[in-house]
Amino acid sequence: MLSSAVDETPIPAESPQDLVRRLAFAKAELVAARALGPAIVIAADTVVVLEGAVLGKPRTSEDARQMLEKLSGRTHTVLTGVALIRLPDVERREFIETTQVHFAGISGDEIVRYLSSGESFDKAGAYAIQGFAGRFIPRIDGCYFNVVGLPLARLCKELGELGWLED
Repeated sequence: MLSSAVDETPIPAESPQDLVRRLAFAKAELVAARALGPAIVIAADTVVVLEGAVLGKPRTSEDARQMLEKLSGRTHTVLTGVALIRLPDVERREFIETTQVHFAGISGDEIVRYLSSGESFDKAGAYAIQGFAGRFIPRIDGCYFNVVGLPLARLCKELGELGWLED
């Protein structure tokens, strides 16, 4: 596994879809440039979108608190852009997965308790559905794994189309 360090700052007027597509490809290209031998590079970027505004990763606990307050009692969209590059022939594929997440109303005290878990940081929208925040989410429409950050069913389909075999 190789990591990529990409500046995730949105470009002014960039749509959330264009943002996740651009970041996923930037990450994939950085790794592909360092990869050795035949490989399939997989890169992804996930954002939370509420009323057209991207909620990225919180920078401070106050930032995380404000994000959670905005999400409370509302439905938002999680977008994950996935980029794949097969080497050595540099075959490229990409897709964007979309999931609607219904957040229950959460009190200020619940937000404070959640923030004390430390789970909010390094998570788009300041929450992790697979952790303690799962209790705030009564329903989703779409892929659960997309909200976690990697839409597995769609990824496996795309990998198969690139010739990847599980064996």
